[in-house]
Amino acid sequence: MTETIRRVVVRSRDDIAIEHVPAPVPGDDELLVRTTVVGVCGSDIHAAAGHHPFIDLPYYPGHEAVGVVAWAGKGAEDFAPGDRVVVEPNLYCGRCTQCRSGRYNICQELKVFGCQTPGAMTDLFTIPAARVHRIPDAMTDLQAALIEPLATPVHAVAKAGDLSGRTVAILGAGPIGLLTLVAARHADATRVVVTDLLQGKRDRALRLGADGALHADARDLVAQAHAALGGPPDVVFDCVTREHSMAQAIGLVAKGGQIVVVGVGAAGTTPIRLDLVQDREIRIEGTLMYTAADYRTAMSLIASGAVDTDELVTASYGLDDAAKAFTASADPEQVKVLVTVNGP
Repeated sequence: MTETIRRVVVRSRDDIAIEHVPAPVPGDDELLVRTTVVGVCGSDIHAAAGHHPFIDLPYYPGHEAVGVVAWAGKGAEDFAPGDRVVVEPNLYCGRCTQCRSGRYNICQELKVFGCQTPGAMTDLFTIPAARVHRIPDAMTDLQAALIEPLATPVHAVAKAGDLSGRTVAILGAGPIGLLTLVAARHADATRVVVTDLLQGKRDRALRLGADGALHADARDLVAQAHAALGGPPDVVFDCVTREHSMAQAIGLVAKGGQIVVVGVGAAGTTPIRLDLVQDREIRIEGTLMYTAADYRTAMSLIASGAVDTDELVTASYGLDDAAKAFTASADPEQVKVLVTVNGP
């Protein structure tokens, strides 16, 4: 086993570097995993710019991680070297009220692998064996790299309840917005419209099954969306989560409808029309990450062919070019950018 490994450190948007550090050693109940593919998330871009409310700089990224088990520590013998795994990065306490009720995604002491702890944008990493899932043999590493990004929309759609026969608007056609479209379709939403500023993203949404794709800044956006859906949407998924998008969501949603906040909002306050929320009995609900059940659903959806990897993975870089991967991910024309790791 190599004595030193490469690891990406993000100090700022303009200072993303490779450092060489001692190879980690797995403790009890832990696995040593060799990274094969890791995604760059929108949260990574916000964090690098110093805008993420829950990630401090410097940090060591890589929570959308696929790899191969290199070694299993004592107590982790259910896994063996050579097993292909995907990381479920929520590191929870298991003791708080939320954890005991099964909602460990909102653990009182939650930390996220690759956000508050060193992640998988490295040659080798350690992680508790309970925080990985085996990848089906027929699934490629590139497909597996979409399990974590899809699990968030799967969880968000589940928060909205039964979508059968209901209409949906999705604000934002980035990776999470497009995958929310996939999840909403899987949940039998009757009609779905997606908004975005970019024509390329709107075209991609149509190819992925949207009934309409509207310019996010259209003056008559509400009227266009209502026309495409046959009325106000029952549920709006805000995958942008800024003051402008929340105002749109409140203007779009049906009376008695629901807004699900999926995107990570900026730190601080966001003004909203509480008079309309009250008068129309609008329900606004946050959603955070996922649980193992969401991972299983996401894995099943990808295995079924419901997720077009070629539509979603738009660029790939080697580990030594991680800074270029971050730069590419900040380009709004990109969807999902991956970092591949071939080992030292």
